[in-house]
Amino acid sequence: MSSNELNLDGVEVTVIKALGFGGGDVSGEALAARVPELGEAELIDSLKTLVMMGYVVSDKGTFTGIPEFRAANFHVNSGYARELREATNPRLQDKPKSRRVRRE
Repeated sequence: MSSNELNLDGVEVTVIKALGFGGGDVSGEALAARVPELGEAELIDSLKTLVMMGYVVSDKGTFTGIPEFRAANFHVNSGYARELREATNPRLQDKPKSRRVRRE
């Protein structure tokens, strides 16, 4: 899947950037503190979408309410980390390719 196929809205991009690409778990409570401009309901809705799409992994099967969300841990799926990094940072997509040509 190329980064051009990823369709993320602004809230989803904000959530993914707040989670980071390091692979470490972030608790729901810490995530809510990292993005105080988002309401918890909006954050939960966005995370449900990202988990359903497979871009984010959660240790809890479901987190329907705020207490379950705060107790859950999240991280970016390592299988999509590269594509998500490119989709959230457009400057990475415009890398110039090497002009070197291998001659035989």
